[in-house]
Amino acid sequence: MNMDPFSFIVAILVYVAVLVFISGMTFKIIVWARSPGMKINLGMYPKPKNGFIRFFKILKDSFIFPQTLEVDRWMWVFAMLFHFALFVALFGHFRLVKEFTFVSNVIGIDNLNTLGAVGGGTVGITMLIALVYYLFRRFASPYKDISVPEDFLLILLLLGIAGLGVHMRFFGTVHTEDYREYFQSIMRFKPAFNKALAQSQTRWVLSWHVLFVNLFVIYFPFSKLVHVIGTFFTNKIRSE
Repeated sequence: MNMDPFSFIVAILVYVAVLVFISGMTFKIIVWARSPGMKINLGMYPKPKNGFIRFFKILKDSFIFPQTLEVDRWMWVFAMLFHFALFVALFGHFRLVKEFTFVSNVIGIDNLNTLGAVGGGTVGITMLIALVYYLFRRFASPYKDISVPEDFLLILLLLGIAGLGVHMRFFGTVHTEDYREYFQSIMRFKPAFNKALAQSQTRWVLSWHVLFVNLFVIYFPFSKLVHVIGTFFTNKIRSE
């Protein structure tokens, strides 16, 4: 159950990352909430006729990105691929908290593991393709002219997360149950590897994967990606 110093430090950094993320996002939301309201209506024509239609317009603008589609069709395609793959990947990681017993009871645990392997691998590769597109797009005009170091930093962090995740999916030598034990040990504030992870080289890939996630989570509240939250406020104003 012992961990090497590097893996232990990475596991401890999880608590720092969660604390910084919650504090940073709370601060951002408080700043937005305290911002003075505009004295003029900023809603864009055509405006929804009632609150019900306005609500669905906000959802459409926030999740389907119609403005992006009008400006850059390829950008929209890869944005949709990336966000869909990210959502599926995050949902799949809930198996680390608790097994999807309701699914395994229906299709069997072996079929669930096969589905996770195929689906997880497909999702991971999809994310990598989208991120590589984002990266190379930054070297072409007009995006090259407006790119800043932060853009490359965020893409590289995400590439690290996705790439290491794909490596564990295709080349990892441990099972979901072993990853779950590791994650649950962190949740119990007693980070540790079980025997299978401690004896496997996969532990190094896992530790680097978690490190990249920690760095991304810590930086998120201070990055331009905070628009994930702000976009709802913006689209709400545009629809009023």
